Amino acid sequence: MLEALRVRDFRLLWVGRSVSLLGSWLLTVAVPAHVLQLTGSLMATGLTLAAEYLPVLLLGPLAGALSDRWDRRRVMLATDVFRACAVAGMLLVDSPGTVWLVYAALAAESTGSALFRPAAQAYVPAIVGTGTTLSSANALTAGTDGIVRLIGAPLGAVLLLTFGFPTLIWIDAATYLCSALAIFLTAHRPVLASSRRRLREDLLDGLRVVGGARLTRWLLVVSTTFALANGSLSALLIPLGVTELGGPRQAGLVVSALGAGFLLGAPLIRLLVDRIQPRQLYAGSLLCTAAGFLVLFTANSLPVALPAAAGIGVFGSLTWAVPQTTIQRHLPNAVLGRVTAVFLSGDALATLTGAVAGPAVAQAAGLTALALAACTVAVAAAALALVTLPTLATLLPDPATLLPDPATTTPD
Repeated sequence: MLEALRVRDFRLLWVGRSVSLLGSWLLTVAVPAHVLQLTGSLMATGLTLAAEYLPVLLLGPLAGALSDRWDRRRVMLATDVFRACAVAGMLLVDSPGTVWLVYAALAAESTGSALFRPAAQAYVPAIVGTGTTLSSANALTAGTDGIVRLIGAPLGAVLLLTFGFPTLIWIDAATYLCSALAIFLTAHRPVLASSRRRLREDLLDGLRVVGGARLTRWLLVVSTTFALANGSLSALLIPLGVTELGGPRQAGLVVSALGAGFLLGAPLIRLLVDRIQPRQLYAGSLLCTAAGFLVLFTANSLPVALPAAAGIGVFGSLTWAVPQTTIQRHLPNAVLGRVTAVFLSGDALATLTGAVAGPAVAQAAGLTALALAACTVAVAAAALALVTLPTLATLLPDPATLLPDPATTTPD
């Protein structure tokens, strides 16, 4: 798992991302709980998730095209600074009448993320190559996500109750600036695409790449189908903990259990992604995640909820890693920003739909009915993966492409 840390630039990127991710996860419980406290509305709380995904939906393909045209390092640096300023806007929220500022700040932060994420996902294989070091990098990323989820949500809940909402906002803004500094220290790399080319042509090329191959076309369908189920339940995860399991601390423990699962899933990524066909591994992880959803959202006590959440984290890490690693390995790096952005936009559309529909279904029919519906959708995604995704002749690309140019790796 630690192989990728030998590459200096990846190490800097990984440290910066880990710090900023921790700051963001401190707000995972704090922002929905703060909105719920101010408004008392499940719908208003669910809209916090919607506000995060709407900019990705609207700007995703454009952001991906820009990340392939511009210097990806500068894109990541600038968007980190922008996101620090955006989250600071939530310092002004102190009454029901100012809750709209939460949505505006989250939307602005998400706009920065819409540019950052495709640039970062395309930057990683350019640093570490497309061989086993890439699966190491993705396993490390998943492991970091697990650690941050494990400590971030409960720590955020404790800080919220101890120091108040503004303190968490200041911390999150500072972590974005720390990430910007780490990215600033990485080596400069040339822009891959010519800025003279029309932006419209770049956008169309990205869509053609996704739609022109069976692998990418069906990966997109499966991932967005699953994101619909995941989004409908994610919008109610914090209200589940607050209203059904006992309060913000219990909600933080559930999110922490998810993080523990992600941490446990990281070694599985390193072990399985290079050895099992993507369609089989993806389908199996989706099925297991669906089972975890059903148990978690029908639980009425922590002893039942926490193991279910951990299981979702274990298999959820695979549902993230399998399509990402497959795309990074089997597509040219010059189009990765655009292709990644198309996938992010699809996930954003599905998650946004789920974030709006989930609370509405839960309020009308109850959490159990929502859990059953979401699990059915997740099982359908697993079936699609097994039936539609092609069997790859090799799990790794041609050996000549496994290692990047030594001049760009900057190892210690």
